Amino acid sequence: MSGLTCFKAYDIRGRLGVDLDPEIAYRIGRAFADALEAKRVVLGRDVRASSEELAEAVARALSDAGCEVLDLGLSGTEEMYFATTHFGADGGICVTASHNPMDYNGMKMVRAGSAPLGSETGLARIKDLAEADEFPAPRPDGSITDVASEARAAYVARIASFMDMDTLNPLKILVNAGHGAAGPTFDALASHLADMGAPFEFVRMYHEPDGTFPQGIPNPLLPENRPATAEAVRTHGADFGVAWDGDFDRCFFFDHTGAFIDGEYVVGLLAEAFLKKEPGAAIVHDPRIIWNTQDIVAESGGRAVQARTGHAFLKQALRDEDAVYGGEMSAHHYFRDFCFCDSGMIPWLLVAELVSQKGPLADLVAERRTKFPSSGEINFTLEDPGAAIARVRAVFEPEAQAVDETDGLGFDLGTWRFNLRSSNTEPVVRLNVEAKGDRALVDAGVARVEALLRQGEARQA
Repeated sequence: MSGLTCFKAYDIRGRLGVDLDPEIAYRIGRAFADALEAKRVVLGRDVRASSEELAEAVARALSDAGCEVLDLGLSGTEEMYFATTHFGADGGICVTASHNPMDYNGMKMVRAGSAPLGSETGLARIKDLAEADEFPAPRPDGSITDVASEARAAYVARIASFMDMDTLNPLKILVNAGHGAAGPTFDALASHLADMGAPFEFVRMYHEPDGTFPQGIPNPLLPENRPATAEAVRTHGADFGVAWDGDFDRCFFFDHTGAFIDGEYVVGLLAEAFLKKEPGAAIVHDPRIIWNTQDIVAESGGRAVQARTGHAFLKQALRDEDAVYGGEMSAHHYFRDFCFCDSGMIPWLLVAELVSQKGPLADLVAERRTKFPSSGEINFTLEDPGAAIARVRAVFEPEAQAVDETDGLGFDLGTWRFNLRSSNTEPVVRLNVEAKGDRALVDAGVARVEALLRQGEARQA
């Protein structure tokens, strides 16, 4: 059989009818079962119109391979992560394209213990088997069981356990599900919190799951998608706002003024919160924007550990270091006590706890923004990314105090630093700049790097 183009570095993603369809999904399901020698597999799906059909194909494949399929139905990726460990399954699959365009879908996969497959072992083996498409005849002993209610009840109880109910004050919280999968799960969690006495009032927007995404693909990381949430926070007088992506494994925050809180400052807040509960613990962070997190971890008596960008690297670092928490500026937050996996629900609970204890979210990050201003991620589309990065390196390497090649290139210039990474999937270079106490240094640094990237060929993405 021809090569399958839907296999990416750590998951499956592709255009419907081109890279991925029910027949390919079936082959992937059979390959997953064979590669993991799986007997029990958890299966969930997001709200996209194509997800149900693809999930049905995967369920049929797993059953034909003799697996017991534990079906979560409509669910978030993190519910699959949790259920895989909770039910002692040999692996888990969530059919989701998260924040990709409408004509895309995909799958996120884990092995036993909710551990990532890794690109060089599990996923490569699954790809080989799916491409070969040489599976034995369907077995009669497979089964498909609906475990949605049981799984969600256990998941909600686990998520709620991260919050200290005795510290809470009344809060009004705006939540934007973006018509993705978050709505029903959030409602179950909100009901559980109310039963526990949490004094929260919720304002829901774009809450009902709708695979046509009438407000556009839910991806709050894009600046153009933020104004609706910001305006709703102001209109309703909310203490803060939360918005999720399509499969809600990422969450994004807005303070009471509607201002968006950049991800690296959320990482710092959560790191500090965990270190107060567990002094001396390890905290994992990605290499793009680092100074704020490292400063907070040092002040809080913790140990900062840097890992490459990407969920497989962060999760592995958490496991290697037994770190209590890890965070990426892209709004992925990982928790040791949640199967070492990422969650988009745990962070807002912890932020609500912090706001109850310390006051407005805006005040919690204002000092950090001043101390370590940053640019946010800036993307450049380039004809020759390699040549552009080489130009930047030639200029900055001689004047850098340190060069970090953990992920792309990181240059420490003393009072400011930047990270430059080339995308693995498109001709895009991603720039992040930060400084120590001087916003002008950030702006000047962006201008210098941008000029080198643009020389002769670049245009901003």
